[in-house]
Amino acid sequence: MSEIDTTKDVYLFTHGRMDLQTKSIEVLVAKGFSKDKIFSALPNKVGSVGDYMAMLWMPPNPDHIKIQKITKVEPVEPVGMIGLWKGVSKDDISTIPL
Repeated sequence: MSEIDTTKDVYLFTHGRMDLQTKSIEVLVAKGFSKDKIFSALPNKVGSVGDYMAMLWMPPNPDHIKIQKITKVEPVEPVGMIGLWKGVSKDDISTIPL
């Protein structure tokens, strides 16, 4: 994970698996992310370019966390549960076993 800047904000997508939220945060902290920089992803607030998305993958029974770096944020009309994240472009960077 050397290419990951662990001082950046991380937006955690649990895909409704709130039972895995605490475990996911513990895994991210163990990999060097700061607990106070990990936020639950909300449809009405997106990160900035350079921040990260941590996504439990593959729903509905995830076995790892996919780390993605936000590369672009465009203004969009919010859509359903995706909300403003519809306008976010990202690159896959790494995976971490759950």
